[in-house]
Amino acid sequence: MPRTLVVAGNGPVGHRLVESLREKDVTGEWRVEVFAEESRPAYDRVALTSYVDTWDPLALQLDGATHDGDELVGLHLGDPVVGIDRAAKEVTTRSGATVAYDALVLATGSYPFVPPVPGHDLPGCHVYRTIEDLDAIRADAEKAARGRRAALVVGGGLLGLEAAKALRDMGLSPHVVELAPRLMPLQVDDGGGGLLRMLIERLDVTVHPGTGTQSIEADRGRLLARLGNGTELDVDLVVFSAGVRPRDELARAAGLDVGARGGVAVGSDCATSDQAIYAIGECACVDGVVYGLVAPGNAMAEVVADRLLGGQAAFESGDTSTRLKLLGVDVASFGDAHATTEGALEVVFNDAVAGTYKKLVVSDDAKTLLGGVLVGDAAQYPLLRPLVGRDLPGDPAAMIAPAGAAAVGIGALPDEAQVCSCNAVTKGAIHGAITEGCADVPALKACTRAGTTCGSCVPMLRQLLAAAGVEQSTALCEHFTRKRSELFEILRSTGIRTFSELVSRYGTGTGCDVCKPAVASMLASLGNGHVLDGEQAALQDTGDHFLANMQRNGTYSVVPRIPGGEITPEKLMVIAQVAQDFGLYTKITGGQRIDLFGATVDQLPRIWRRLVDAGFESGHAYGKALRTVKSCVGDTWCRYGVQDSVRLAIELELRYRGLRAPHKIKAAVSGCARECAEARSKDFGVIATEHGWNLYVGGNGGFTPRHAELFVSDVPTADLFTYIDRFLMFYVRTADRLQRTAAWLESLDGGVDHLREVIVDDSLGICDDLDAAMAKHVGSYADEWAGVLGDPAKLARFTSFVNAPDTPDPTISFREERGQPVPLGLPVAVTR
Repeated sequence: MPRTLVVAGNGPVGHRLVESLREKDVTGEWRVEVFAEESRPAYDRVALTSYVDTWDPLALQLDGATHDGDELVGLHLGDPVVGIDRAAKEVTTRSGATVAYDALVLATGSYPFVPPVPGHDLPGCHVYRTIEDLDAIRADAEKAARGRRAALVVGGGLLGLEAAKALRDMGLSPHVVELAPRLMPLQVDDGGGGLLRMLIERLDVTVHPGTGTQSIEADRGRLLARLGNGTELDVDLVVFSAGVRPRDELARAAGLDVGARGGVAVGSDCATSDQAIYAIGECACVDGVVYGLVAPGNAMAEVVADRLLGGQAAFESGDTSTRLKLLGVDVASFGDAHATTEGALEVVFNDAVAGTYKKLVVSDDAKTLLGGVLVGDAAQYPLLRPLVGRDLPGDPAAMIAPAGAAAVGIGALPDEAQVCSCNAVTKGAIHGAITEGCADVPALKACTRAGTTCGSCVPMLRQLLAAAGVEQSTALCEHFTRKRSELFEILRSTGIRTFSELVSRYGTGTGCDVCKPAVASMLASLGNGHVLDGEQAALQDTGDHFLANMQRNGTYSVVPRIPGGEITPEKLMVIAQVAQDFGLYTKITGGQRIDLFGATVDQLPRIWRRLVDAGFESGHAYGKALRTVKSCVGDTWCRYGVQDSVRLAIELELRYRGLRAPHKIKAAVSGCARECAEARSKDFGVIATEHGWNLYVGGNGGFTPRHAELFVSDVPTADLFTYIDRFLMFYVRTADRLQRTAAWLESLDGGVDHLREVIVDDSLGICDDLDAAMAKHVGSYADEWAGVLGDPAKLARFTSFVNAPDTPDPTISFREERGQPVPLGLPVAVTR
């Protein structure tokens, strides 16, 4: 008869133990009984924030979590262990069941720490730990009135910033309060923390470092949070994410040893003071250290699985390296990130303009890598982390300088270096799997477990495959095996006009935040009607949901199109009057338009009604589409001008307005070689000559500026339009998702010469098709905001609450409270 192993806890680490034991126990020596507190099978807590994207709990469920068909595993959901009788070697569960064990593993994890802040238990206060927690947060978020929704996150560490991302994705404006003087104080230093704060505050998150939360009070249906620095915040909900504490109550009640600061005390064998009982994961205190990350927990699970089968595996030390993308900002920390090693030296490269901070910590002789911090760009993390404790392959400064990234390569790693720290998978093990026939990343994941937890090593897996000569997949995402250009051709040739039909016929699953907006963009490029029609509305990128860009305070921008920057005094007065009436901030942009900032969702239709009536239309500042065609004043006014750049810029902008593309498109026309419109920094730029126009393509600004390349010279206006038509349509059809024209041009075999052969010489025989596609776009253009204003169903998206301005409730009156001014045209308080 098999011996009985009882596992108390069914989180990722407990599941990993069962999975590892069943894999290694080929003779069926053990029968496993798992007792779970939650009512659902084990799921990926590392990816908990992604639950907000789908609200589908099955998307987080771990592979094999139900143990279907395994007669040697019993899974008991919603029935946790509540008592241990060490003398009888029995556990008691919440349902009253008594189960004997030969070995017991405590995998009870941790619980969120909630500071004893007055009011922490009020309705609307939450923790951030489980799927149920997120469901409760969502319910409160949906109750909040649109237009002024805000939330407070107490704690600016890893989980706190994850919570802030989830809240922002729910449509709230998060405030993050952190007692330490910087965000993520355990992972990053002052320099990295300063840049991290700057990058995150650009993304509608307000950070309050160096202060705490003094109290929380109920305040007319909302919550009033008072901070230690005197700040008062009106919020709709509060999320506590101030750290975790090990759940060791079972061990304490059973008389097992615990650590000085909590946690079930275990040694390198993960055995407790009772040799029949083990503890793993966040509830365990290994030689005085409690690890709060999944990688050390998985390593403990492997140790116990080996020990149960007679092995001598030992837990040496936990890898506390971390890499994640917080609100779109890359952050990585590894090894001795704070340079606590005696004699340690720091090599720092800080480029606030580019938004990157890189630090390496090296030994006193600068030969050994001890650790590092990466903020803004963590692409080198998979290569640097495995080198911790090893000799550096080159000059440490060159390894993190922008021009010296090639100093670290896949060849610098020895076979014993860990590529996947979460699952302790070495480079040699991955090479072995590739040699045995694993030809892509999914196969490597299935064979080695690398990349199956946090996923940060997946780029490294692709590099290892490439180094081994294995051709890489160009799939758009896990739901479509084809690349974007192939899906575009399928849509174009089949006439499919919905995402659901495309994924059912040519993909799998229900889609994700990669393929849905990508397909939405392709459908829009093919003229599939209004972007907010039917199913398309749910696919769009954030800005397209309300045809406006969300700003950092949760309001939206309004950007009417002003072709070529040319505008009449009458239209200027309309913009000024709208800005004044709605209290909007105005700014002249670098693209020769006027931005209006501070509009709430319910105000957008009213603002656009006045603008559309005055002859304005959407400037597509929110879309992956043509933005502007900038111009100088040309030969109309400038004594150096040789062509009418204003007229051409207007014609180009009106021709390509509304053209949806893989990424945004910017253009410019300069009336002479003095180049006042900066045409050579644009996706396409035109410079006048005495004999016609020079066309430049593939230039981009941003973090990686690139000058456009000369495409054709001295061409007449008619030919210029033809070449730009074809350039744009070829880009729309063949570029990858979110690929700017600069990167697209660099990725083309043959570069600009190949592009010239396709567009000018018609080497592929597709120019007639490209011409027809552009003609269809030009002929079918319709202003998106005009389409919204004429459709009650679309307008309904912009009604933010029951007493919205267009549907006033006479039983409600408004007043100010505590001397606060009315923000953004909305009342501070509501009374009946």
